[in-house]
Amino acid sequence: MLLVRNATVVNEGKTFRGAILVDGELIADIFEDNNVPESLLNGVRVIDAAGCFLLPGAIDIHVHFRDPGLTHKGDVATESAAAIAGGVTSFLEMPNTSPATVTLEAWEAKMAHAAECSYANYAFYIGATNSNLSVLKKADYTKVPGVKLFMGSSTGNMLVSQTSALEEVFRFSGETGIVVAAHCESEALIRAHREAFLQQYGVDGDLPLSFHQRIRDNEVCYSSSSLAVSLAKRFSSRLHLMHISSKEELSLLEHKQSIDKKITAETCPHYLWLAQQGETFEWRDGKTAVHPRLGQAAFKCNPAIKTPVDREALCEAAASHLIDTFGTDHAPHLPVDKVGGALKAASGMPSVQFFLPLLLECLPAETVVEKAAHNPAKLFRIEKRGFIRKGYYADFVLVRPATQWTITRKDVLSRCNWSPYEGITLSHRIEQTYLNGKKVYDYSHNPREVLPTYQKSLTFAPPI
Repeated sequence: MLLVRNATVVNEGKTFRGAILVDGELIADIFEDNNVPESLLNGVRVIDAAGCFLLPGAIDIHVHFRDPGLTHKGDVATESAAAIAGGVTSFLEMPNTSPATVTLEAWEAKMAHAAECSYANYAFYIGATNSNLSVLKKADYTKVPGVKLFMGSSTGNMLVSQTSALEEVFRFSGETGIVVAAHCESEALIRAHREAFLQQYGVDGDLPLSFHQRIRDNEVCYSSSSLAVSLAKRFSSRLHLMHISSKEELSLLEHKQSIDKKITAETCPHYLWLAQQGETFEWRDGKTAVHPRLGQAAFKCNPAIKTPVDREALCEAAASHLIDTFGTDHAPHLPVDKVGGALKAASGMPSVQFFLPLLLECLPAETVVEKAAHNPAKLFRIEKRGFIRKGYYADFVLVRPATQWTITRKDVLSRCNWSPYEGITLSHRIEQTYLNGKKVYDYSHNPREVLPTYQKSLTFAPPI
């Protein structure tokens, strides 16, 4: 048995000095004010966590681990190791791989592969297409977290463009309670903007990088998100809007507890940290953001990073009940993929390794825990995870606050070997990560070592 004591426990809206007792894979008991019975101290391994927050492990419901098909950029092993180092103990991975996870056979192959090599607990979405409703109906949603729906093209050519197909997906969700996790950008508007700008400003089939935000502007996001919300309301569907990036989209959301909503939303750390001001990007402190090696292409992603006004609105929403979850949209590319402008540089950035420290810099620990652990577990019906509770799996993280450290390239565990946050100084650091009762990461021992073999596939309560 293991006793972690003298920690500042942050869980379910409470912060207290306490201890937790771990028996095998599970949390056996929780003690406030370190009131641990003397009888427990004999024969128990004790970890002194003085000076550290003890948080439930983060659940990142939005990652692209590039496996299979793009493993030169990252794979389940490398990216899940980075997740563990960032305090992420469970992940839900997206279907736009090669082959895409739009068949049961492709989903089963991913599950088998992760069982062999993942360092974190895992699950995989199944993706919707214009013609695979029969596949979606056959999936086992006690093992599949939900359906990923691309309403705007991104990596993987999985755009669902037919009105009848969209209606079928939302009707299926309404009838079953299955979560539809939607990427919302209007493909028609993206194409119209791109062609108009190319005719006027294009050189060699590309545009300056700053045009990425103009091509994928606020209207692109709001138009698609509002369509998704209208379909969800029409069919009484369970909709989760991924990576909200604009102020306008917030008007589509309800300001109440997540569990009481059928339409919920996520935002990502990069929309809280970055904004585009004219031709340049800036950090949340107003300083110009230029990656030391990749320049501003490091910050190109879909949806595009928006203006300081949008960032301010998103930060306020993240601190309220408008935004329900945080996800990284972790999407590694090699540096060579990031060469070019608005049309040629790849969209996406790696960030799972710094998920919790980045959020803790912006928001109170109680808010971060609610939206990076509790709400993902509740909204996706993840069984026995996401909380510090008796009988739950012992997935937890020790975080040391007030510890100044600067992200450098040598810290990066992702295969792509870069981070958009290089040079940023943070004041929260992951000290240790525990997965299913076992210590799998210890910064002070070796910040680049993650221990294998303790991961499990996630299970989900049957949808209502």
